[in-house]
Amino acid sequence: MTRVEQVNQKRRGRRAAGEDTRSALLAAAREVFVEKGYDGATVRAIAAKAGVDAAMVNHWFGGKEGLFAQAVLQLPFDPSEILKRLLDGPVDEAGVRIARTFVTVWDATGGGTFAALIRSVTSQPEVANALKSFFVNAIFKNVLAEIGAEQRELRATLCATQMVGLGIVRYVVRFEPLASADIDTVVRAIGPTLQRYLTGDLD
Repeated sequence: MTRVEQVNQKRRGRRAAGEDTRSALLAAAREVFVEKGYDGATVRAIAAKAGVDAAMVNHWFGGKEGLFAQAVLQLPFDPSEILKRLLDGPVDEAGVRIARTFVTVWDATGGGTFAALIRSVTSQPEVANALKSFFVNAIFKNVLAEIGAEQRELRATLCATQMVGLGIVRYVVRFEPLASADIDTVVRAIGPTLQRYLTGDLD
């Protein structure tokens, strides 16, 4: 075997070991998040269950939010990146950006991952609590904090119910014509409602 082949073999070995670590963290995270909920789960507990160093969570997922997004929500993005996307533009267009971002992501998988998550929510209350904590605390409260809005808990919860409700109708029970509507149609319908929840008068 040449030196180049030996080096390549070592690299492949490291890559496999890394993927094993990532897979172990995902499996451990699903169990810990379901058992403890999003707020109760800690990076240390997840890493210990996976048998790896806690630093690997940041290395592979950027933190607890990213791990939850991929392990439980199975969303193909880092929450810190989606927050940047949601905040990148005029405040009065944030509702439209939120609607477009989530519907585009879910549509890319045919809503399959969201549908699977919702089905698990109905049988596992802990998953429902984790889902609420993620959307309310990790996503929408942070958006509202950047906007400087008041009544953040209420506004964040309203935004979460709008998006989760949309996901159920579009991907799980598939009510028509919403289930097959194009993304632009959905965004035009949902965006203004989300905007009111973010910055409008709630009285």
